[in-house]
Amino acid sequence: MSLKDLFNRKSRWSLKSKLLCFALGWLVVITGLHSWLNVNWAAVLNDYRPPMERKIIVGYIPVTCQLTCPVTDYISKYSESGEMYIPRMFQGFPELKEALIANKIQAAFIVAPLAIALAAQGVPVKVVYLGHRNGSAVVVRKNGPIKNFGDLRGKTIAIPSRFSDERLLLFRAMQAYGMPPDSVKMVEMAPPDVAGALNAGAVDAFVMGEPFPSQAEMDGYGRILFYADKYWPNYMSCILVARTDLIEKRPEVVQVLVDGIARSGLWLDTSEPHRVDAADFVGRYYYHQRPELLRWALTKPMTRIRYNQLGPQKADFDEVRDMMIQTGILNKQIPFSAYTDTQFADHATIETAWKYEPGMATAK
Repeated sequence: MSLKDLFNRKSRWSLKSKLLCFALGWLVVITGLHSWLNVNWAAVLNDYRPPMERKIIVGYIPVTCQLTCPVTDYISKYSESGEMYIPRMFQGFPELKEALIANKIQAAFIVAPLAIALAAQGVPVKVVYLGHRNGSAVVVRKNGPIKNFGDLRGKTIAIPSRFSDERLLLFRAMQAYGMPPDSVKMVEMAPPDVAGALNAGAVDAFVMGEPFPSQAEMDGYGRILFYADKYWPNYMSCILVARTDLIEKRPEVVQVLVDGIARSGLWLDTSEPHRVDAADFVGRYYYHQRPELLRWALTKPMTRIRYNQLGPQKADFDEVRDMMIQTGILNKQIPFSAYTDTQFADHATIETAWKYEPGMATAK
């Protein structure tokens, strides 16, 4: 082999080595970026803490009646004590319920009838606070023939769950119109899917919490037929439940959670700029929704949703329980104390709104 051939061979291997090193380096960089951006390291590291020191995991779905969950998480990161819990988003109530039963999450925002049904089935959870009031609506196609609820006879309406306040709302509307319970066909559908189903003609209407009524309205193909409070004054939307083992073993953690949620509700009701700010950071970092959609739902008008008076009230839950029995999804009377624990809400009434404005370095 000549010196020239040896030099050329070394040059080729040198180039291959450089390319290989570059490729490996690029792979390491991409893997590192992926891990940094997409892996929830707080949740991963949390599993290695002693059980009594772990942050609890709170489940939610991307609706406004659960907005105080991400709002509290976001603002608390700026507080001296830091984040209170690890939020985890789900797309529907069935998966959320199963995670709660399996203790993969220790607290969750769910619908009130589901909380009562779980307690009746012996699932160890109790209601500790509410999500918000009002905020649900029946939506039909904008230029369709449906002008009032009576026009929905024989039509298909999407609901979030058979164990939902929205389902009971439809029964209240049917009672007001003198319609029998089988006057409409109800189909269960994950909340993020209902607006698209209405636009595609797969359903004639849907009843759902915000921001999905706003989505259909803002995009021009949906029209609000009526809001929940037309047939159900002081309508109670999603509620916050905690596992009873958490309540018994770590009540101070539950109190911190409820305090934070209560303060976020008061903060959201303090001013429209707070709601606009929440729409921005919740839409981008938590719900992965357009901020302008949440802004529409939270401000047009602000009375569309209310984040105050959220302590669990016996009269509200007795009404839900009785309607569940009337509509065949609960087969026995269950006392208020069997599925609620009001001690945390009673203490939270002394709390004040977060002291936080966009751009502030700290929250108090």
